[in-house]
Amino acid sequence: MADAQVQTPAGEIRAALEIPTGTGPWPGVVVLHDAIGFGDDIRGIARRIADAGFLALAPDLYSRGGALRCTRTVFRDLIRREGRTVDDIVAAREHLAARPDCNGKVAVAGFCLGGGFALIVSPKGFDAAAPFYPSLPSSFEKVVDGACPIVASFGSRDPINIGGEKKLRAALDARGIEHDLETYDGAGHGFANKLPGEQFTRIVGFGYDEQATEQAWSRVFAFFGTHLN
Repeated sequence: MADAQVQTPAGEIRAALEIPTGTGPWPGVVVLHDAIGFGDDIRGIARRIADAGFLALAPDLYSRGGALRCTRTVFRDLIRREGRTVDDIVAAREHLAARPDCNGKVAVAGFCLGGGFALIVSPKGFDAAAPFYPSLPSSFEKVVDGACPIVASFGSRDPINIGGEKKLRAALDARGIEHDLETYDGAGHGFANKLPGEQFTRIVGFGYDEQATEQAWSRVFAFFGTHLN
């Protein structure tokens, strides 16, 4: 893992960069953290993506002051579907695409809050998008016009995304956008994130699920392999 600095219209933000072993160029993936923020979990996910043969860049969307100071701005941008956070994510895509060890193809993967942003930026130059249990205050209908191909993963016990797969599928089918959507039985919100408080969060419909995580990543990497190579 190497720390990176990404130039954005509002100045530099920090990111974690994970590089595959071997010789590139490789396709890239921008990795977007959940509402809790940038930490060991998202760094581990970026490493998993690199081990599968993709350059992985995880920007810290709370770079300008940490979660306490930045949460309000980031959630405002999520609601408005535009703003500094969206600009930061697009800048991360451009950063990856410009690297000599990138083949120019870049996807986006995001979790919870980051999953919502993955959908928002799916029409903004990305070659594929992989939202995991995307949290969006508005309907999917408002964000997927002109979207790239989408591979999305939901959990059946997710109290935030009730019927999420059905709703997203309807929006994508109506627009003829290629997609691979799956809901994992028994999995809750955050099933692919290893976060504190595991026992309690599983009770209330959150928490890590290893089986669902492995199955979801298998689909995502196959989908990326089709659209990024």
